[in-house]
Amino acid sequence: MTTLFDPIQVGALELPNRIIMAPLTRNRAVAGLKPGSLQVEYYQQRASAGLIITEATQISPMGQGYLDTPGIYNGDQIAAWKQVTDAVHAAGGRIFVQLWHVGRISHSSLLPDGAAPVSSTNRRPNAQTFAAEGFVDVSPPRALRDEEIPGLIEDYRHATRCALEAGFDGVEVHAANNYLLEQFLRDTVNDRTGPYGGNIANRARLVVEIMQAIAAEMGANRVGIRISPMTTFNDTARDTDPQALFEHLVTQLDPLGLAYVHVIQGETGGPRYPEDAQRPFDYAALKACYSGCWMLNNGYGPEDASQAIAADEADVIAFGRPFISNPDLVRRLREGAPLTPPNPETFYGGGAEGYTDYPTLEAS
Repeated sequence: MTTLFDPIQVGALELPNRIIMAPLTRNRAVAGLKPGSLQVEYYQQRASAGLIITEATQISPMGQGYLDTPGIYNGDQIAAWKQVTDAVHAAGGRIFVQLWHVGRISHSSLLPDGAAPVSSTNRRPNAQTFAAEGFVDVSPPRALRDEEIPGLIEDYRHATRCALEAGFDGVEVHAANNYLLEQFLRDTVNDRTGPYGGNIANRARLVVEIMQAIAAEMGANRVGIRISPMTTFNDTARDTDPQALFEHLVTQLDPLGLAYVHVIQGETGGPRYPEDAQRPFDYAALKACYSGCWMLNNGYGPEDASQAIAADEADVIAFGRPFISNPDLVRRLREGAPLTPPNPETFYGGGAEGYTDYPTLEAS
């Protein structure tokens, strides 16, 4: 019977276990929107994960949506991330960077020259973001013009090139949680006409073209994608037919030979099978559309994660909050040791407290 602790080939990488560190926004980037010495220590502490996926990292200045989140689009950021990847590799780990564009979940104070956020639409969600003055309503967005789409795809390609230069083992494209790419996917947001709006194939076109460009730049076997078919995070209604939409998307991506597909089940940070869903989502049917590594995420603990692996519902499981407060999570799960609970008050922003000062099993 397959377990969480068995090795697995994921794309180009041989992982020593199936316990993945999920991307976790922590809002601790230093001046220049780059990682500092705390991030070097934080990620190195967690290098025993089968794979680390970094915090969401914007692909361009226009991709930022929250205060003190890092980027990966210029030389200073590349050099700073190189210190992180070197530290993780020195500790025997493997690390992907998550490429992010928030789209309409942003505020003009965070964007170049006070620009409006960009999206598939000019409709503003009833959502907030974190800026210098604290939590604020997001700014009204503007809809990207069709002729701007090639430039957006180039931003993803450029960020991928920067990730290669920074020493990352691969990249994960953030197409979940109703940020920019999911704003194109869902018919409850995307009100466009033309090649990137309307039917399912057109709404999925941008994601497919971005994945093709990134795969050509880095090699598809070092590229993953994260999706969230049923979440209503960021004040976004579910697509009117999420099963058809995401089965089409995954079917289109399968021939690329990606490293993995990473699925957030249910509500992000909430129930895995929401009772208020329009109808139950068939994750097994979605998995059947894909021939590569299948990663599941959302509130898994040791027992249900092990069950999902043993039942072939997933090949690997991504853990988020348990990795915040348990840098040696793999060891604790293997030995059945108790887990340290995280302190939510230190999740976002700040310094070492609640970031690099959680003890290992030995220390505690």
